[in-house]
Amino acid sequence: MNGIQEVDGSIPFSSTIFTKSGWYHGSLASRPLRTRGFLIMAKGVVPVQEKYQFSAVEEKWQKKWEEEKPYEARSNQGQKYYCLEMFPYPSGRLHMGHVRNYSIGDVVARFHRMQGDNVIHPMGWDAFGLPAENAAIKHGIHPAEWTWQNIDHMRAQMKRLGLSYDWSREVASCAPEYYRWTQWFFLQLYKKGLAYKKKAAVNWCPSCATVLANEQVVDGRCERCDTEVTRTDLEQWFFKITDYADKLLANLEKLTGWPDKVKIMQENWIGRSEGVEAFFKTENGLPLPVFTTRPDTIYGVTYMVVAPEHPVVDELIKGTPNEAVVRRFIAEVRAQDDITRTSTETEKKGIFSGAYAINPVNGAKIPIWLANYVLASYGTGAVMGVPAHDQRDFEFARKYGLPVVVVIQPLDRELDAAAMREAYVDEGRLVRSGRFDGMENLAAIREIGRYMEEKGVGKRTVNYRLRDWLVSRQRYWGAPIPIVYCPECGTVPVPEKDLPVLLPRDVEFTPHGESPLAKSESFVNTTCPHCGGPARRETDTMDTFVCSSWYFARYTDASNRDLPFAKAEADYWLPVDQYIGGVEHAILHLMYARFFTMVMHDLGLLETEEPFTNLLTQGMVLMEGSKMSKSRGNIVDPDEIVNTYGADTARLFILFAAPPERDLEWSEQGVEGSYRFLSRVWRLVADLEPRIGTAPDDSRSGKVAQAGTGGDLPRSARDLRRQTHLTIKKVSEDISQRFNFNTAISSIMELVNAAYLYKDRVPVEEQVPGVLRELVETLLLLLAPFAPHLTEELWHELGNARSIHGMPWPRYDPAALAAEEVTIVVQVNGKVRDRLTVPIEIDPEELKEMALGMEKVREFIGGKSVGNVVVVPKKLVNIVAR
Repeated sequence: MNGIQEVDGSIPFSSTIFTKSGWYHGSLASRPLRTRGFLIMAKGVVPVQEKYQFSAVEEKWQKKWEEEKPYEARSNQGQKYYCLEMFPYPSGRLHMGHVRNYSIGDVVARFHRMQGDNVIHPMGWDAFGLPAENAAIKHGIHPAEWTWQNIDHMRAQMKRLGLSYDWSREVASCAPEYYRWTQWFFLQLYKKGLAYKKKAAVNWCPSCATVLANEQVVDGRCERCDTEVTRTDLEQWFFKITDYADKLLANLEKLTGWPDKVKIMQENWIGRSEGVEAFFKTENGLPLPVFTTRPDTIYGVTYMVVAPEHPVVDELIKGTPNEAVVRRFIAEVRAQDDITRTSTETEKKGIFSGAYAINPVNGAKIPIWLANYVLASYGTGAVMGVPAHDQRDFEFARKYGLPVVVVIQPLDRELDAAAMREAYVDEGRLVRSGRFDGMENLAAIREIGRYMEEKGVGKRTVNYRLRDWLVSRQRYWGAPIPIVYCPECGTVPVPEKDLPVLLPRDVEFTPHGESPLAKSESFVNTTCPHCGGPARRETDTMDTFVCSSWYFARYTDASNRDLPFAKAEADYWLPVDQYIGGVEHAILHLMYARFFTMVMHDLGLLETEEPFTNLLTQGMVLMEGSKMSKSRGNIVDPDEIVNTYGADTARLFILFAAPPERDLEWSEQGVEGSYRFLSRVWRLVADLEPRIGTAPDDSRSGKVAQAGTGGDLPRSARDLRRQTHLTIKKVSEDISQRFNFNTAISSIMELVNAAYLYKDRVPVEEQVPGVLRELVETLLLLLAPFAPHLTEELWHELGNARSIHGMPWPRYDPAALAAEEVTIVVQVNGKVRDRLTVPIEIDPEELKEMALGMEKVREFIGGKSVGNVVVVPKKLVNIVAR
């Protein structure tokens, strides 16, 4: 048919449309648009234009997925798979780090759906925190309004990326229906004795007017606002995570799907050490216990160091001549955060207290010093100085002229304390150690510990670096702590039936001062749940890490109004099979989530003790070697990439540019290359569609077209089919076993190259439609997790009725992988001289003749005689010439 025709219907795949704006190929308007009024030129098959029209394609399928909700999960529907990326803080806009994190997770989720697993892939918002309050102060907008606006925008960005989330399970930690259960968990911990309040020295940011965790202090400054951090004493709420220290440590062995570096970081943070608590006392008899892992060196103690904030210090310095000087030193040290004080790069500073202690094993009188490197919160807050056998103690002793006493001598020489330039920390025999002289020091560790217990001057014990979790925050935008203070009844938990304790709206946000909650009379003034008398509410809110320590469990039953989640739902879905996020969360978030899961298990809420079976920590996105940040001006807006190249291009580049666990260098050329590749795929399918026809009935029902096998296919078709099945094998292994998405994509690219070579070099009449159709459908299926919009569109254009994302993952045919040729190495006297490509089943005698007839071989043999020819089938021929 020739000429121009007005039609009413959907635009055919290969049509060309003329509108007032010009000519368009039908693939541009491949949405099921009604075409009344369009003029269609019936020209037959027209090559697709250079750029595939991603905007129309992506908008079409996002709308369809929104309507049909194909990614909503239901429990008890077969083998479950829980894929989860760490939920984001709703700062307002996604950055490329988000895109990388969520694209990785989406590939995993889509792959497992196609594998037949029942996949849950939820998303939500870690929505409490200081930035919302700072925005309220800066812009005069309520934190709730600012947060929900940001959530709406970021949700829309995620949907534009084609992420296959189950939005019916969406949670936001700032929603009352969520933080009601955060408060409920606080009460459960309180009932179990795992939540308590005590006065503690804390990091205080004067600008943010809040307590900071040690990890939120960077080089002595607040990580948020860069203000210098001070130390102050406040009544604070803590969770007793130390009760779970042994289990947190022991269970690390079970986490075989976690990176070793993360487990080592957690092991070091828990810091379990076995040793002896030695019962030192001051001259006046005040107890001053010391924990040490080296009791074999206790006879070499020449001084003690006590933390400046240790409660015994006031008694030690009161009334001494240097009291004023010492107190100035204490104030200076307390202004430093704990991390700075204990850093190996920080100068060790000390001052003599004027008091002395008594060594419990030999009665020696030793000076008591105060120093910046000892913390009251670690161990007993006091350490013994053994400068001959500890490098830090040695440097401190030399700096302040303190004595050095050798009590462990090496076996091959004798140490002179005066001549020592560093501490001796290796093995040896004890000297100057009373009854233990001559004993090997490793044995002495055990024997001296036993001796001290027998004499009542010490006890063997276990110490931890892990401290209890400080959860109090003096801010508004967080989950209120559900506690009431009554003059008659004391500390009273809010009854569960009265939860949630809602955040009030009548608050004033100022950059300085106490928590805005403390100024809200409607919030503070309440009645005691026990006696009904007047009472005051706790005005601290919880650390946002509390909210993120159980959210993965809420996803399993997000709409439950009676419980945080039903046990049956949680036990079906948990633990999370694959957790994905940044390595910066290796300690705090992951440790707290593990602690919370153990508590939930002990409360009978869960069967599992561990939340995450497998963990992937993805690298950062860099530009010119630096992390992207607003302050550096090197931010790439994901919306700009999506608008210019499409969501599938953004996803493909971010997955192709580097392995997920490594940092990724941003490259505009790389983005353009990914776009060109998708355009090649589009053109390839469009070009081949007329040759391979519409989908057969079995393909419509969910099967990939299968090509013929064996000798009935031409050699070129067999080679192409082999490439197809090699790609299936490689991509499947790269995704399921290694998460090597970059090499998986590279294999798909090689398949596309092979398809173009076949299409362009093999005469059309010799091409095998079945082989081509198998290749095209396999190509789209393998590419579907990476580029969901383009593959969905092309899949349907081929006549398939079902969504490509509901199709089974292709399986390779082992018979198709068999190579028909092999490359043979040809050696002369053991040295490689040439190579041969021959049929894989070639006769060995024929192979010998071919090798001996090669020109390069003849050159190296020269006038020598051939003594022997060794043939190793399918590998090499070695010619021995003399």
